[in-house]
Amino acid sequence: MRWHPELEILASASYDNSIKLFKEDLSDNDWTCFATLTSHESTVWSISFDKSGSRLASVSDDQTLKIWREYKPGNPEGVATTDGDSAWKLTATISGFHTRTVYDVDWCKSEGGPIATACGDDAIRIFSEDLGSDANAPGFTMDTLVEKAHTQDVNALAWNPVDHALLASCSDDGLVKIWRYTPS
Repeated sequence: MRWHPELEILASASYDNSIKLFKEDLSDNDWTCFATLTSHESTVWSISFDKSGSRLASVSDDQTLKIWREYKPGNPEGVATTDGDSAWKLTATISGFHTRTVYDVDWCKSEGGPIATACGDDAIRIFSEDLGSDANAPGFTMDTLVEKAHTQDVNALAWNPVDHALLASCSDDGLVKIWRYTPS
């Protein structure tokens, strides 16, 4: 689960291949699901919002990284919304890079920050958004591949919230490693 960086929205990943977005319903003092995102073909293991919370990255047992975008009511693209809630749409599927389950994803909170993935093939991959790509169909390039980052599955990773060049990873090998990222 991940909290939205600015709003009272909670996102959850699930074994049922979906992502759900929840908000508080003040009328009955409970939380309700206002969006269900479906496109993955297997368990969604992790999700991560970008710095603004207007996009969400997800990774899955299906070996893909997906990018979802928020479309607010009255958006210029004409994407339909209901009940005053934003609509979330899939804008990119990044596939062919991971050879096993992708267990974790973290979107660096720097402006235009990269996305890191942790994989069952013992590797860490970092993707950057292509400059000038269409916000409704963004392109991403894998600019870093650390093969054998660990000797077993890489289970989790996290960008440092202060020093955006630092990335931590952990693995079934029992180690936590700190990496310094320099874009290629």
